Amino acid sequence: MTTLDSIDDRIAAAAFRRLVRHLRHRTDAQNIDLMGLAGFCRNCLSDWLQDASGGTLDKEAARTAIYGMPYAVWKARHHAEATPEQIERMNASVARNRREDALDEALDESFPASDPPAMTEPNR
Repeated sequence: MTTLDSIDDRIAAAAFRRLVRHLRHRTDAQNIDLMGLAGFCRNCLSDWLQDASGGTLDKEAARTAIYGMPYAVWKARHHAEATPEQIERMNASVARNRREDALDEALDESFPASDPPAMTEPNR
């Protein structure tokens, strides 16, 4: 069975680069909309890239790598102000990320035993 961790790094890197290029092309997809729908955005990708670099990329270098230009330039060209509805969707999505992160931690702590407390004790 192929798992995410078993995919060759060159293949994974090519897919990552394709995703980034796609997001560069789709400047109409606002970060707030990405956050509201998927719980991550271009800034998240740049943060993850910075983290993965082990300190070789600072925040601005990571954002430039993702946006294809300095973040301030991209923001001036493509950023639209968020509506209250977009902010509400983003907040709900980010809250879902936190719940799922907690479930992942509970799964990690209980693996390979039984269901995590978050599943067996839902009010906990």
